[in-house]
Amino acid sequence: MMTGMGDLIDLLSRPVYGLGQVDRILGLHSGTARRWIDGYQRGGKAYPPVVREQPTGDEIVTWGEFVETRLLAQYRDSGVPLVNMRPVVDVLREELQTPYPLASARTWLEPQGRELVAKAQDDVGLERPLNLVVVRTGQSVLDWTPPADAFLRSVEWTSANGASQPRLVRPVADIEDVVIDPLRGFGEPVVRNVRTDIIGELVRAGDSPDMIAELYDLSRSTVDAAVRYELLRAS
Repeated sequence: MMTGMGDLIDLLSRPVYGLGQVDRILGLHSGTARRWIDGYQRGGKAYPPVVREQPTGDEIVTWGEFVETRLLAQYRDSGVPLVNMRPVVDVLREELQTPYPLASARTWLEPQGRELVAKAQDDVGLERPLNLVVVRTGQSVLDWTPPADAFLRSVEWTSANGASQPRLVRPVADIEDVVIDPLRGFGEPVVRNVRTDIIGELVRAGDSPDMIAELYDLSRSTVDAAVRYELLRAS
């Protein structure tokens, strides 16, 4: 879905989060965002980041880095270290000339995006389960893999100054009312302009969904979506 945002400029480079906040929002184990975004050392060996081109030590995460980490979170149960995805990210970064190739509209929206990703995968020998695209069975047609497709369904794009950028991300693709917006709620999950964690706290305190809906001028279904998301988040 495309939305217009007028003078929105370079949203991907906007500083929004701390590293620990990214772990919490995306349901990652503590320290995961740091490893993926800024790299890590273990046993005297340095492992480069997947998201950043080089480690910076910066605790602040940009919107573009968050969106890319959201994609990586789709692969967290793959059983394969995500650092193995680093080479294909490097190829895409060079080809697209952007620090955010996994959050680039050219990757996800342009017709040649899947072909570009497939070539990058082949060039570096990336194998399942980390592939972003696969050849449809019995055909020479490229499809997004299920984790990549789930990521794509979770993103809404905006067009500004002739370029498209991720404007909103859904933490759960199938809960449409709950979005993560860098310009609302300090980047925390919200329904409209109300943070879902606030709604969750009110429910735990004994307030009824109908009362909360009236308090914040929300529909009951929107409140229910926030509660459902908070329950999934807690689990």
